[in-house]
Amino acid sequence: MPAYGRSAEGSGGVRMRDVAERAGVSRMTVSRALNEPDKVKPKLRRQVLEAVESLGYVHNHLARSLSSKRSNVIGLVLPSLENSIFALTVKGISDVLRPAGYQLMLTESADDPEDEERVISSFLAQRVGGLILHATTHSPTALRMLRASGTPVVENGDLPEEPVDMVVSYSNRGAAKAMTMHLARLGYRKIAFAGLARNPRANERQRGYLEALVELGHGDEPKRLIDVSRGFGGGAEAVAYIAANLPDTDALFCAGDVLAVGALFECKRRDWDVPGRLAIASFDDLDLMRHVIPAITSLRLERYEIGRRSAEMLLAQINNGDVPIRTIDLGYEIVQRASA
Repeated sequence: MPAYGRSAEGSGGVRMRDVAERAGVSRMTVSRALNEPDKVKPKLRRQVLEAVESLGYVHNHLARSLSSKRSNVIGLVLPSLENSIFALTVKGISDVLRPAGYQLMLTESADDPEDEERVISSFLAQRVGGLILHATTHSPTALRMLRASGTPVVENGDLPEEPVDMVVSYSNRGAAKAMTMHLARLGYRKIAFAGLARNPRANERQRGYLEALVELGHGDEPKRLIDVSRGFGGGAEAVAYIAANLPDTDALFCAGDVLAVGALFECKRRDWDVPGRLAIASFDDLDLMRHVIPAITSLRLERYEIGRRSAEMLLAQINNGDVPIRTIDLGYEIVQRASA
C-alpha cells in the first residue's frame, strides 16, 4: 500500500501511478480515462474515477498541454473585476466553456496597456487554449505577442477597425449617437453628456454624442461634456456642474448606469423633477434601471449574448481551425422609460 503523502520524488501530493495502483490499471489507462475518456471502456473508466475521488487526485493538465501545445484554459482579460456590468458576459462565456471541458481564468488590465501586456504574456506562457479580451486597443508589443503565438483571440469591448482575430461586440460610438438622436427626437435641445474619458470605449461614446450634435445642427454650440469620477458620486457631480455652469441643460446622457442613478439621486436631493427639470438617459441597462423611480431610459446591450457568442466562436476556431464569420455586431436597443 503506497503512502499518499509526499512522494519519494519530493513533488508532493498524489501521483498518477498512485491512481493506477489503486484502480488496478496501467498509468496509460489512467491518462486516457482522464484525457480521452471515450477511448476507455466504461468499467475501467469508473475504476479510475473512483480511485481519483478516493485519493483526492488532481490531474495535471499542464502535462497534456505540453504535448498538445494548448491547455484547456481560456483566459479572459477585463478592464475591472469590480464593475458588475461584466458579470453577464462572464456567465455567458462560462456557460459555453464548462460543458465543453474548458476552464475560464479571469484577470484585469485596469485599461492600462502595460498591464495588459503583462497579463497577455502570462496567459500565453501558460499555453492557454484561447483569449477573450474586453478591449480593442492594444500596445504594439501586445499585438506582436498575440499574432506570433497563433492563439485564437476574441475581442468584445467595441468594433475595432483592425481586429486582432475575431470580434463579438457592438459599437460604442454608434450606440451613443443613437441615444443622443433619440433624446433630440423627444424634444430635448440642450443635451449634456457625462462620462469618464479615461479609456477607448468611453472616448468612443463621447465621439458618438458629438457626432449626433453635429448632425442635429448643434455642433457650433458650447460643448456640454462633463468629465466626472466613478460611481454614484460621479452622477451627482454631473448634476452639480449643470446647476452651476449649464443651467439651461434639459437632458443628461450618462455614459454608464451607475452615473445615471447617481444623477437621479442628486436631482431628488435638489427637488428637481425628472424628467420635467432634467431628463436622464443611460448606457448599459442594468436591472436597476427599471426599478428606480422614475425608471431610467437606457441603451440595452446583449452582454450575456456577447459572452456566449465569444466562447462559441473561440471553440469553433480551436476545434475546426476556421470561422467563416469573424466579426459579429450584436448591436443595441434603446429602452424608453419615464426618465426621458
